[in-house]
This record gives sequence, C-alpha cells and structure tokens, in this order.
Amino acid sequence: MTEEDKTAGVREWIGLAVLVLPCVLASMDMSVMFVALPSLTADLKPSSSELLWIMDAYGFLLAGLLITMGTLGDRIGRRRVLLAGAVAFGAASVLAAYSTSSETLIAARALLGIAGSTLAPSTLSLIRNMFHDARQRATAVGVWTAGFAGGAVFGPIIGGLLLEHFWWGSVFLINVPVMILLLILGPLLLPEYRDPRPGRFDLLGAALSLVAVLSVIYGIKQVAEHGFGWISLAYCAAGLAAGAAFLRRQRVAANPMIDLALFRTRRFNAPLLIDALATFGLVGFSLFNWQFMQLVLGMGPLESALWSLPTFLVMPLGIALATAIAPRIGKPNVIAAGLLVAAAGYAMLTLIHAGSGIVYLVSAMTVVAIGIGAVSAVVTDVILSAAPPERAGAASAMAETSAEFGGALGIAILGSIGTAIYRSELAAKAPDTLTPKELEAARDTLGGAVDTAATLPKGTAEALRNVAYDAFAQEMRIASVVSVVLMAGAAILIATLLRTAHTRPGSDAPESAAEHNGRDHEGDLASTA
Repeated sequence: MTEEDKTAGVREWIGLAVLVLPCVLASMDMSVMFVALPSLTADLKPSSSELLWIMDAYGFLLAGLLITMGTLGDRIGRRRVLLAGAVAFGAASVLAAYSTSSETLIAARALLGIAGSTLAPSTLSLIRNMFHDARQRATAVGVWTAGFAGGAVFGPIIGGLLLEHFWWGSVFLINVPVMILLLILGPLLLPEYRDPRPGRFDLLGAALSLVAVLSVIYGIKQVAEHGFGWISLAYCAAGLAAGAAFLRRQRVAANPMIDLALFRTRRFNAPLLIDALATFGLVGFSLFNWQFMQLVLGMGPLESALWSLPTFLVMPLGIALATAIAPRIGKPNVIAAGLLVAAAGYAMLTLIHAGSGIVYLVSAMTVVAIGIGAVSAVVTDVILSAAPPERAGAASAMAETSAEFGGALGIAILGSIGTAIYRSELAAKAPDTLTPKELEAARDTLGGAVDTAATLPKGTAEALRNVAYDAFAQEMRIASVVSVVLMAGAAILIATLLRTAHTRPGSDAPESAAEHNGRDHEGDLASTA
C-alpha cells in the first residue's frame, strides 16, 4: 500500500463524525439517568430493588456483551452490526420513553444496553479500517475518546434542560433522530469490513464471557453498596470461574472469540491494564465529586453539571497534546506523563476540606482530566494498533471491557474505603444529643446526614452538618491519596513494561498476526522510546 493509499480523505473524516454520534449517545445514556431519576421515581414509583435495576440494567448488559458484539462484528461485518445496533437502540429508546411501569423501563434499559454494546466496538474497529496512517488514526481515536467523555458530561446538562420543559421520557427520545441519521449516512460513508476467514461463531464462548463479566461486575457493585459479604464474594467467584472456563475454551476452540496470543505481548496487555487503572480513578472519584457539589456546596443537579463542563472542555487539550508529541517522544512516555499529570490533580485533592470552594474542586479535576484525556486517547490507539485488522472488533471490545471493569472497581474500592472512613469519623464526632436512630441514619451516607439534620433543632443540625461535611472531606482526601499512588505506580509500570518490550522485541512477541501488525504501524508503543 502506498502512502497516498494510507492517507484518509474528506470522506473518512466525515465518516468519523458519523461514528462519534452514537458514542456520545451511548455515554449519555449512562449519565443522564442521574438527572431523570427523581422525575421518573415520582411517576413510576419503583421499589428500591427496581430502582437499582433501572440504574444498572444498561451498564450491566453493555459491559457483558462488548466482547461478544466485537467478535460478531469481526465475523459478519462491523458496519452491519453497527447499523443493526442503531435500529435496536432507537426502538429501545422509544420503549423507555413511554414506559408506564418500572418493569417495562427495566426491560427497555436492558435492551438499550444490548444495543449499546454494538456501538463502541463497531465504531472503534471501523476507525481502525478507515484510518491506516498512524498519525491520522491517533487523531481519530482522540476524537472518538472525546466523544465518549463529552457524552458523559453533557448527559446531565441536556437532561436537566429537557426536564425543565418536558417529562422524563424526553431524555430517551433524543436518541431517535441521531440513530436515524446514522442509518442514512452510515451506508454512504462507512466501509464494511469483516474477517475474510471468520469461522463459526462460538455461542458457548459468548455465553461464558457474558456470565463472567456480569457476575464479577455485579459482585463488585454489591461490595460497593453493602461491603464485603458472602453474596458479593459468591458472585465474584462465579464470575472468575466462568472467566477461567472461557479462557480454557479460547485455547482449544478452532475459531476463538479472542486471540489469546495478543495477551502474550506487552504491547497489548500493558495498555489494557493502564486503561483500567485510569478509569478506576476517574470514575471512582466521580462518586465523590457529585456529592460534594450537591450536598456539601448545596448545588442543584443542573448547576453541578454546568460546573463540570470545564473538566470536559480541557480533555481535548490533553488529547491534542498527546497526539502531537507522541511521534516525537514515544507513546510510553506520553502515557507516563499523562498519568503523572493526573496524579498531580489528585494530589491537589488531598488538600480539599469542607470549606473548599467549587473553583478549587474544578481546578483539581481539570488537571486530572487533562492527564486522563492524554492517557485514554493514546492507550486506546495502542490497543487498537496492536491487533491485526481482522481482530480489531475483539480488540476494541477488550479495551472497552477493561475500562468498564476499571470503573466498577473504582466505585467499589474507593467507595468502600470512603464509606468506612466516613462512618468512623461521624460516629466519633457526632453530637451526643442524637438518638441511636438519628445517628445510624447520619452514619449511613452523607445524604442521610443532611436529611437527618433537616429534622433537628438549629444548633444540633448545624453541628451535625459540619461533622458530616468534615467526615466526607476526609474520605475524599484518603481516596485522593489512593488515586495518587495508583497513577504514579501506573506511570512507572507503563514506562518499564513497554520500554522493556521494545528494547527486547523478541522477548514477548505473540505468535499471531498481531506481531506483524505491530511492526507495520511504526512501533505504536515506543518507536522512539
């Protein structure tokens, strides 16, 4: 292939814009529920269990089917899977918008998750086929990454604006026109690609991967909500057992869903780990940000969403810087630098206290976002480039799955650590005049403390709020310390592992087309490291 053939033209860049649209919506559908929840709760009156499933059904099914849908796209065509997913996503959005019961909404959210699982791996793998030039592909992956980040941030803002004028179902209907646009433009602008020798689809392997991912993530969420217990550990153990069975099957299957040879190269497995760690900190810490803004600083959902805008707006800066300097200093160095920048942002948060204003919180998170933006864009490009073209769908799915696991672990681990610290601090410093019932409600969550304070005399209420705010700030500081250690450790890990992988190129080379692909794309990890 000549250099001219490798260079993408106007058609490909317009096609990239089309690909980013469903990514924005898939990401929005995970965050918009935080704003719509009070309205739909008042209308549908779900039980606490039903409310949990309304929130979780989407993310569970999306995470559980990423590998399956990525592999399916490799076999039957990535554009075909993407367009089929667009039809399903639009239909499920209409069903969700007009749900008249909690059960219907749960089913609709589950269908949205199934349809959403086709979007990320299909769009990312199509980028792999549309942009052959390494620098152009890195830029395209950066735009794709920014689209996902933008959807997560703009979801609550758009949802808040819609809910000021329409009913809660309107937050789902905005998906429909975008999916129609994708169905019209997709066949015109997006190329079709599939593995020329796909083999039979592994149904048993798909079932095992689904059980493994769903069980582990559900177990982790149980830990985050209720702490360690036999039920959460049983789910995690079942998921790990299913995962082990899945891997055994992949070793012996004639047409495996995942090329395990990819995992024998640090060019693939090290970036997957870094992707999970970066998401661990960012998603895990978001658990504290929203509570601090709304409960400690007293902001409403829309106001707090607007204050989160700077975090998104600087992410393209990190992505652009990473894309520009990676060819000069090497991708391992860029990833390590991004992790250190994120660590600096978390270090600022180790000094936060109840009296810290919104400017300080946003400033620190802005630094974190610049670093994580740089890391996410480069790491995703590295993972995608390490896989051969015929396995791009499965590689994309693995990248998304690692991020999902990282986010779930972040919420579970940082949330569990923070909860333990909060309860300990509040129990030790709460006003003595509280009844056992009031103390228990205040110890449960920061929201519980604020609600309890609203029922108390002025002096006691003020004392309880101050203690609760200080306890919550303490848990944020400890979570920040954990994040600093993780980001700094990840920076050392990526610099060591990837640099070693390239100084000793034969030491961990995979026995698959992945090695050829890695050589063909200018040493995507560290050609200059």
